Amino acid sequence: MVGETQGISRRGAVARRTGETDIRVELSLEGRGKFEGSSGIAFLDHLLAQLAKHGLLDLKVEAKGDLEVDGHHTVEDLGICLGQALSQALGPKEGIHRYGSAFIPMDEALVVVALDVSGRPYLAYELELASERLGGLDTELVEEFLRALVNNSGLTLHVRKLAGRNSHHLAEALFKALGRALRQAVSLDPGVLGIPSTKGVL
Repeated sequence: MVGETQGISRRGAVARRTGETDIRVELSLEGRGKFEGSSGIAFLDHLLAQLAKHGLLDLKVEAKGDLEVDGHHTVEDLGICLGQALSQALGPKEGIHRYGSAFIPMDEALVVVALDVSGRPYLAYELELASERLGGLDTELVEEFLRALVNNSGLTLHVRKLAGRNSHHLAEALFKALGRALRQAVSLDPGVLGIPSTKGVL
């Protein structure tokens, strides 16, 4: 059954309402790569659809934010909600691979993402986007989205540009790589018993 593995549901649902945003995120780790809903920022939806597709995640987003001001509150709060939904879906993290990485090319662009479901939030972001905006998305908000994601999911995340000039290609390669790395890290390894850490907790 989609959304369940070995009788354990691996889903998360988070709602967040502030004076600036009203957001709901639903996530299934055993999905089929389906993205539904809207953030109100079309290019961000495009990136989230890539994340879901390549991560084999089912992701539903309902978001209203003060976009008349700018996109910062919406993008950051979406990262917060997605991070919390991911943490909820992972539960105690028993039996997962824990680590994931991906090199993704898109034309001249080449991006690598490596992550650890460590419980220790950390973002190393080495990817400059030359364009100030991609559609309705301020490109500086890509890093803010990732920082909110790691802080609320407990991921250690490294992002690095190895080659590329086109900001659209780089951003899309990043989210495809993030999806692939997440898919690898959260998948269940039949050889792992319990928590994949000598500490016994993640």
